[in-house]
Amino acid sequence: MPVNVVIINPYELGRQPFGIAHPAAWLRADGHQVACIDLAQGRLDDAPIADAQLIAIQLAMHTATRIAAEALPKLRALAPNAHVCVYGLYGPVNEAWLKARGITTVLGGEFEEELRALAGRIAAEKDSKSKTDSLVSAPHQAGKRVEFRVPDRTDLAPLERHSRLRLADGTEKTMGFVDATRGCKHVCRHCPVVPVYQGRFRAVPVDIVLADIDQQVAAGAQHISFGDPDFFNGPTHAERILRAMHERHPHLTFDAVIKIEHLLAEKSRLPLLKETGCEFIISAVESVDDTILEHLAKGHTREDFVATVALMREHGVGLTPTFLAFTPWTTLEGYLDLLGMLVTLNLIDNVPAIQLAIRLLIPSGSYLLKLEGFNDLIEPFNPDALGYPWTHRDPRVDGLQQAVMRAAERADTEGQTRFEAFGDIWQLAHDALNLEAPVLLRQMDVTPSQHTENWYCCAEPTTAQIEAL
Repeated sequence: MPVNVVIINPYELGRQPFGIAHPAAWLRADGHQVACIDLAQGRLDDAPIADAQLIAIQLAMHTATRIAAEALPKLRALAPNAHVCVYGLYGPVNEAWLKARGITTVLGGEFEEELRALAGRIAAEKDSKSKTDSLVSAPHQAGKRVEFRVPDRTDLAPLERHSRLRLADGTEKTMGFVDATRGCKHVCRHCPVVPVYQGRFRAVPVDIVLADIDQQVAAGAQHISFGDPDFFNGPTHAERILRAMHERHPHLTFDAVIKIEHLLAEKSRLPLLKETGCEFIISAVESVDDTILEHLAKGHTREDFVATVALMREHGVGLTPTFLAFTPWTTLEGYLDLLGMLVTLNLIDNVPAIQLAIRLLIPSGSYLLKLEGFNDLIEPFNPDALGYPWTHRDPRVDGLQQAVMRAAERADTEGQTRFEAFGDIWQLAHDALNLEAPVLLRQMDVTPSQHTENWYCCAEPTTAQIEAL
């Protein structure tokens, strides 16, 4: 017998989420009644939760996990007899915390087969008095190979309601969102992907990716944002997708996330990016301090970053670097050096203010915990914060981080340009060192293309996100 399933996505960077559209395709193929709700676009009351026998919540991000925790009491009140399951990167590493909050089943990264089996068990038992036992999948599931299907996006919010691409002239494009791979073959110590995939990744078959792009173009997508942790984990796979996508939709543009290390190693493929419509590449640079980069196991150096900026400009492809600006190893001088490098490299307009405010998050299972001496820098795990708190040994650094975060939030609410927001942060950094801030000169006549919702994944839920439940 079919089961009534509600799949919930608390938040995912303003994207129409692959992570609920894909399991929806699996479960509907088995005849189950599935309703999807993206809490970035709707409320819990918008879904038939009271009728649900199975509620599955995607935990792809720290922010999403915190929002899910706030939503659980309402979910329990609306559907007291539903089997509640979570899946995704932040599931297995927070298993005990989730179980204490009433979660019955915890699944990890490659979850589809187990979720499908769980729905089948509930269907078989729903007319009996027995209850389906809880399931906990191993934190590392990358050995499993998922049979990927074309995601079913039929009941998700329209693409135009999600993050859009804003072009240099101020016009906007509707964005589609596609995953071409899962996991990552690298083990950067701070990354939440690593504890689950442990240096492995899975490629979504090319025909599935293209079919997903096709259906989103039909729904109005003019630009595709690839959501992979690293699009060049499988460079040949990426090339096949780009060539086929461009052949089918020659006017479609795109962006993707690619490591500095991969951009340098695969520089022969950079002309392909330009030829197939790349607007910009997002790259997690994280720091310009070689010691910090080594602690994070990023696989690149300060010099590599500088070389990549020049290389991308040579090929006419935009670069949007992201940063982990505040860590236990950050100094005031080092932070000012980061800002100075952005000035020197003419990257002010390429970096949203929030990227200069982000503070290191240390979740359960983080590979940073394996770094010698790191435990001396942090406090015991705080389950309410889903991480290990830390206080900088120089209180001025924490004070600057808080001031920069306020400036970044103000930039969003007041609609400041990136240059204006950078100017405020530039002044704060110099004030922290009691230095006079040199006057900044406007670097670009044209603002680079950018998402209308800033790209970052480790932040506290906002009051608006909680109230929207």
